[in-house]
Amino acid sequence: MRYYAIVLSRSSAPSLTYAFKDHLFTGLIVSVPLKTTLKDAVVIAEVEKPEFETAEIASVSDKRYSNEQMEIAKFISEYYFSSFGEAISLFLPYKTIDLMLQIHKEKLLEEDEDKITLPNLSDMQQKAYEQLLKKDKALLFGVTGSGKTEIFISLMAKMMEEGKTSIFLMPEISLTPQMEKRLKVYFGESVAMWHSKLTKKKKESILEGIEEGKISIVAGARSALFVPLSNLGLIVVDEEHDDSYKAMTRPRYHARDVAVLMGSKVGAKVLLASATPSMGSYSKYDVVKLDKPYVQTQKNYKFISGDSLNHTILDAIHTHYKAGNQSLLFLPTRGNFKYLYCESCGKTHLCPYCSVGMALHRKYRHLKCHYCNFTEAIVDTCTNCGHTPLKSERMGTVEAIEIISEAVEGIQVEQFDKDSITTAKKLKEALSRFETGESQLLLGTQMLSKGHDYANITLSIIMGLDYILGLADYRARERAMSLLFQIAGRSGRAHAAEVIVQTGDPDFFQTYLADYELFIKDELAFLEMADYPPFASLARILIAHKDETKAGKITLDTVTKLKTFKNIEIVGHGKAPVERIADKYRFNILLRSKSRVPLLKALHSVDCREIEIDFDPVEFS
Repeated sequence: MRYYAIVLSRSSAPSLTYAFKDHLFTGLIVSVPLKTTLKDAVVIAEVEKPEFETAEIASVSDKRYSNEQMEIAKFISEYYFSSFGEAISLFLPYKTIDLMLQIHKEKLLEEDEDKITLPNLSDMQQKAYEQLLKKDKALLFGVTGSGKTEIFISLMAKMMEEGKTSIFLMPEISLTPQMEKRLKVYFGESVAMWHSKLTKKKKESILEGIEEGKISIVAGARSALFVPLSNLGLIVVDEEHDDSYKAMTRPRYHARDVAVLMGSKVGAKVLLASATPSMGSYSKYDVVKLDKPYVQTQKNYKFISGDSLNHTILDAIHTHYKAGNQSLLFLPTRGNFKYLYCESCGKTHLCPYCSVGMALHRKYRHLKCHYCNFTEAIVDTCTNCGHTPLKSERMGTVEAIEIISEAVEGIQVEQFDKDSITTAKKLKEALSRFETGESQLLLGTQMLSKGHDYANITLSIIMGLDYILGLADYRARERAMSLLFQIAGRSGRAHAAEVIVQTGDPDFFQTYLADYELFIKDELAFLEMADYPPFASLARILIAHKDETKAGKITLDTVTKLKTFKNIEIVGHGKAPVERIADKYRFNILLRSKSRVPLLKALHSVDCREIEIDFDPVEFS
């Protein structure tokens, strides 16, 4: 008999030891008896015969995780504080690897005879393409409408020519229907779209296509990163700035950062791309620029004050509708918190210690900072300009649709948010109605800013920008500016366009309208001064328990332990912004350090089943 350490798939349990008569490879998927059932597990190492009685492995499958997958899963489990079983379960295994590689290469060589028709690149695109070919990792910083997709397609075609495969990541499945059409034009059935809404049957058929070498490009949301492609040559992370790449449940990995790691492990080129790149990527990677749109059109910006659907907005929608054009209207998501902001100057009431918005807790009649937990009585006068009273109300999508439908007779409004787009089918139908002109106004939340490309949009309206600017988030300015550029970029793709921006602080936005890079440089200077990422590392510890006293005690005990570590700062601790979810009381601790290493060390020393750790958090509620 031989003895093996295994971990249960999708489980937070530590490794267990089982016996088996034959030699087994690391990464093999096996079935093991546990109490009265059989469980899937992964072989992680052969071990010495233990002193205790062991059960036998029941069966061995024909599937196996590659060495690279095992190494990346180990990194994910350590860096993002999950078990190895949870981390490895993100990946889809290979069928016996050697056989797969052989089939795959033969298939690609057969297909090589049919050359792919490539997109025609402009001189600027061609120059960027040639620069990117020379780099292992790079950021393609291209204004909206500059033709980044054509460059991705050219790079994927180059990979196919070399017998290599590609992964193309998008932040959300809301982008997949349109991108699928564009990719299929060039690559036909060699492309598969992969995301969480696919049926089990569809996933199996895609995996079969990958195994047979028929599929060499997998495109889709975050989970597409973990498909078992052999001979991976390229990973593209489009809209790399987007927070949807960060998982909100364990393992709380960031797909962009894991893509960079994966590229270096398997020797694949990694291309990050955005019109509004994240501060971290801009400062970390080589930048290749596309600074002009492919089709240059006139864009007229109009800044207006207020926070409601006023006559200026309704008249503009009416005018563009009557001219036979389409419009887009953005409203901020209906979050859990309200912030006090000034109608006169647009500024939010900020925490004096953290430079982020103070959240309004009406129930307790106070304002609270979600970073350091500083609280104060509700104020009524703007500390910036003295205007009174401060406001906190926001409008929802349904209310906005009612007002517009009443004011603009005959207009068909497409609601585009998480409440209405609940399935892949509903998404395709909504986008199809807009594409064919059946609906004339696309109205919604964050989903609108994600790379949709429609030639007929001549009006973009951005409401509630001051609300985003004042969020309890050190990236509030970046999020507001990025959103303005992204939403404005959805219009004027083929014709002149109008962009209406509702804000009490037009000077802030107007400074950077012609140059997002200038904003990045100014913002990096602010972040460095304030000690925020990318110049420091942040981590958030979340404690949730049915007993509020117990949750509070765990929080204080954890803080006491953390205080013994040097080079880390406890920014704040206390009740979480959303104090109770699923009948559990929630507390959190926010930590900061100039360097990752001491922070990771401190966190590993307190890590236990009673807490959840989010390293590099993007969400603070």
